[in-house]
Amino acid sequence: MTKPVRQAYFVTIIVKEVSGRNSRRLQEETTEKQSHDLCTVDIYVVEHRVESHIMSQWKQIQQLEFKYLEQVDYLYDDSFPMGIRQVLSDWIESQDWDMAANHESMATVLLSNLLSQLDRQYSQEQNFLQRHNLKNINKQLQIKYKVYPLLMARVISTSLREERRIIASANIQEQGPLEKSLQNSVAFERQKNMDNRVAVIRSNVQMLDQAVKCLEDMQDDFDCRFKTIQSRDPADRNTEGMKQEVTRLQEILNNLDFKRKENLSKMSDVIKEIDALIASQLNPELMEWKRRQQINCIGGPLLTGLDQLQNWFTLTAQSLFQTKRQLDKLGDLILKVTYASDPISLQRPQLEEQVKYLIDHLIKSSFVVEKQPWMPTHPQKPLIIKTGVQFTTKVRLLVKLPEVDYQLKVKTIFDKDLPPGRVHRQFFILTSTTKVMDVEESSNGCLSVEFRHLLKEKKYVNGTKVNEGPLSVTEELHSLSFEAQFNIQGINIDLETCSFPLVIISNVSQLPGGWASIMWYNMLTDEPRNLDFFASPPRASWGQLSEVLSWQFSTFTGRGLNREQLCMLGEKLMGQQASHNECQVSWSKFCKENIPGKPFSFWMWLDFILELIKKHLLPIWNDNCIMGFVSKETERACLKDKEPGTFLLRFSESHLGGITFTWVKQSDSGEAKLISVEPYTKSRLSALPFANIIRDYKVIADGEVPENPLKFLYPDIPKDESFRRHYNSQQSKVFPYISSTWIPISTLQ
Repeated sequence: MTKPVRQAYFVTIIVKEVSGRNSRRLQEETTEKQSHDLCTVDIYVVEHRVESHIMSQWKQIQQLEFKYLEQVDYLYDDSFPMGIRQVLSDWIESQDWDMAANHESMATVLLSNLLSQLDRQYSQEQNFLQRHNLKNINKQLQIKYKVYPLLMARVISTSLREERRIIASANIQEQGPLEKSLQNSVAFERQKNMDNRVAVIRSNVQMLDQAVKCLEDMQDDFDCRFKTIQSRDPADRNTEGMKQEVTRLQEILNNLDFKRKENLSKMSDVIKEIDALIASQLNPELMEWKRRQQINCIGGPLLTGLDQLQNWFTLTAQSLFQTKRQLDKLGDLILKVTYASDPISLQRPQLEEQVKYLIDHLIKSSFVVEKQPWMPTHPQKPLIIKTGVQFTTKVRLLVKLPEVDYQLKVKTIFDKDLPPGRVHRQFFILTSTTKVMDVEESSNGCLSVEFRHLLKEKKYVNGTKVNEGPLSVTEELHSLSFEAQFNIQGINIDLETCSFPLVIISNVSQLPGGWASIMWYNMLTDEPRNLDFFASPPRASWGQLSEVLSWQFSTFTGRGLNREQLCMLGEKLMGQQASHNECQVSWSKFCKENIPGKPFSFWMWLDFILELIKKHLLPIWNDNCIMGFVSKETERACLKDKEPGTFLLRFSESHLGGITFTWVKQSDSGEAKLISVEPYTKSRLSALPFANIIRDYKVIADGEVPENPLKFLYPDIPKDESFRRHYNSQQSKVFPYISSTWIPISTLQ
């Protein structure tokens, strides 16, 4: 069995320089007391400096396959040009943008440093075009971020995080069921077919313009001849010449009737083709994009394709409005010339209704939430809003028509048309709820508007405090609606769209539960507004849930979970099974019921580990030093035949947010024993970096000289080879005192 040891001591190291030697004399202080009590021993340690050969993130990106590079290309625009990422790649990766994204003073300093780095690069650049580009980039950054440096830090933080996700995705051989389900929607052949259909429709509509013009010229000829005959003396109407002219006029009228029917038939065909295009491809593409947006909200693959959708929507709308103008022109023609059974009079009203219906449907569908509500303080957890904290959301119109630029006013409404008693908490928006959509030049000139709102809870309704409902705060779903009126060419359309369901919290302690609800909802349904979802939440297959859990790690840490780690999580949640993939997990078991024998749920346990990695273990986690999710049985199987001093790092199953290491020790009888240290939690790791703990860790046993039992990281990697680049050897300079550091010590009973 694995033998636990008790962390009994921390040791202060007093550093003294020793002249004439490349070493330091360390005076080690220890005592028999626990925790921070000390005693003294003299030892010597030789300093080493080793260069890191870890490949930079940007170099890893450049070695990816083309399909992944396309995703990277989507990350960079005027907000964060790829040129900066290229020329300052090493410097950018060495800064803590995640921290800067939440601290304005740090973001301001980094913005200043970034501009200085660009100035230095500009002064060293020999290529004239590159110098010109760097100068423009510098100017744009100052204009965009000087007043709001936090935005710059968040943009760069998000880009770096998405890069890590793309790298991780490229390294994972097997995709999960949710990601597989999205592959057909972005297939190149499907997009190519869509491009061709839209282009053919545009070409046919353009040719109809010419056909209507020819029809107008033919009618003008008929009208002129008819009026000429009418103006003749009645006595001349029976002459042979007059009879020939009348016959010629009848031929022109017959030809005119034929051409009218032909053009109307072509228009009908174009309208049918547009209808089929919208129903069979454009609507499904939009629904697929919305589904991908849901998946992206909970950590799934990078969201792309909205610019392509806008192009299809815009070209289709242009074809419809052009067809409408052609029908209007035909209406003008029959004011001059009409006759019994005139095809224009008979068919035009029905075609007009069809076009108006398609325009109405297309424009309504094009009103979308481009960026779901999110708090800048928690950008990786959208759809959760805390009262009193500003959140941001963005709405976009996918149809680009110059006639409506700067004309659309959008209004936000919280919990619109919610039935009384549906929720036990009600909220209202404190900030202005109406803004005009603006032309966004950096996104192909699309019309969009970004809102920044604050929510406040209504404590009382009709003077009476609202009773609590059957659902918990984090299971109660809300929505944010957006409305606008679209007016063009005599057509008035009421636009409306809404966010995905939101969870509203009043305390950050509710954040983990709220995020569990957001994950569960968006994982299992594509319904845009099922606010009663948690009245009877469906079960999830382990295949779905494990994929989403892996996304949480790739989103927050840059590295997802492998099959072995997910298998251990499956066993922890559902017990040992031959295969967990088809096992069903209930909502209650995932995040409401406590793990047997523990005072916390599965999700709470996992969320604490995520926070521990993000704040204290990120570098060594991303370097694959932490095995992490390992059962004790697997741990024993891994270590039992290894040489003494071999160790592995795993997360504690009994402590919230704890990490421990287990090593092999040879007993007096020659038998291998496994020993585990008491788990380290955030309180201890805040005082001492985990890599330093591994480097300096000592064990006292039977009065022997303290020694570090950790020699080889599993399977057989020398400890320093794995952790040296993560050691923090900086000593604080507190003149005139001698600097000191802490060393962890355990007593082996």
